[in-house]
Amino acid sequence: MANTFRRGHTEQILNTYYADNARKLHNVVDKILLMFGGLSEKDRDDFYSLANEVFTDVLKGYDEVQSFDGFLYSCLCNKIKTEMTSRNRYKRKTDRMSVSIDMPIDGEENATIGDMIPDSFCMEKELLEDNEEEYSEKMLIYLDRLSQTQKEVLRLTVAGYLPSEIKEELHITEKQYCDCYAAIHSDRNVSVLY
Repeated sequence: MANTFRRGHTEQILNTYYADNARKLHNVVDKILLMFGGLSEKDRDDFYSLANEVFTDVLKGYDEVQSFDGFLYSCLCNKIKTEMTSRNRYKRKTDRMSVSIDMPIDGEENATIGDMIPDSFCMEKELLEDNEEEYSEKMLIYLDRLSQTQKEVLRLTVAGYLPSEIKEELHITEKQYCDCYAAIHSDRNVSVLY
């Protein structure tokens, strides 16, 4: 008899919380989420799914001594708070690992991480396609921004020299070559060509 009563009471609770597309359960979750704010619809759906899991566990563990609504609310609050803490911890960890593309490489001011990101623009190809006497005004402005050594590195690159050959030909170090290469391809210099 007690088992039949419990089963009937469980069905009544299920019907109450899951009627009208789980409206009552969603209302309880929404009330809890108001304390946290700033959630997208996807986040809200994630928490509705989490609430379904909690609801199932609460229903199994419900002893009928206390109010089901209060017991469910308390368990949902704890689970949602734990999930929010976990998500925020992950976001903070990700934020600490992020690096700006404007960050200088090895402390150099003239080369940034962004300068080293490959793109479809090829400076050497651009120069090969133009005849020096027919350079556009933009190309002349670009070339004017380069130092004499940078222009020589560019000229030898266009001529097909390998980096090791360029360093030998110009008697420059690896660092000097890298600095020239970075300046030749830096967005600050190349941007006049766009």
